[in-house]
Amino acid sequence: MNRSICALLLILFVISCKTPEARRPVSHSSGSYIDASIARNKKLNKAEETAIKELMAQNPEVEYFASDKGFWYYYNSRDTTALPTAQTGDLVTFDYEINALNGASIVSKAELGTQTYQIEQSNQELISGLKDGLKLMKEGETVTFLLPSHKAFGYYGFEDKIGSNLPIQTTVTLNDIKPGNSEN
Repeated sequence: MNRSICALLLILFVISCKTPEARRPVSHSSGSYIDASIARNKKLNKAEETAIKELMAQNPEVEYFASDKGFWYYYNSRDTTALPTAQTGDLVTFDYEINALNGASIVSKAELGTQTYQIEQSNQELISGLKDGLKLMKEGETVTFLLPSHKAFGYYGFEDKIGSNLPIQTTVTLNDIKPGNSEN
């Protein structure tokens, strides 16, 4: 009896040492949804870029600049002195307004109030185009940014005032730059 139990245990031990096999997925995704999403976003980006370029063409007296971050801007008030731009960690105070591409007001400076933001360090929710734009500005300057939706409020929009995937203009006045701690 002892031998049968030992033999049985030995057989169970050998069987249990079998290398496990990976389970196969229940379904396979084809990637067609991702491909369709990419195509839709490319088409949307192209349409927004075209609308922004048409707006710029309608205003040849304005000198527009293209940002390497994917938006355009022009100076309403430019400081040509050697003042520095805001750097990582600096605390900036600014006022801004949000307009439709055609210039119609969406959210006024009064509604938004004066804002304070620590460059690249703050948890404050700010649209990426504005975060990037503030780094281009000097104290006292006023700049209008033309932002495609992916640099503005994107798919989600803004409250009930800006719909999904709409490009905007935002005019920003940088009031103050306070140097931050350089050790951050």
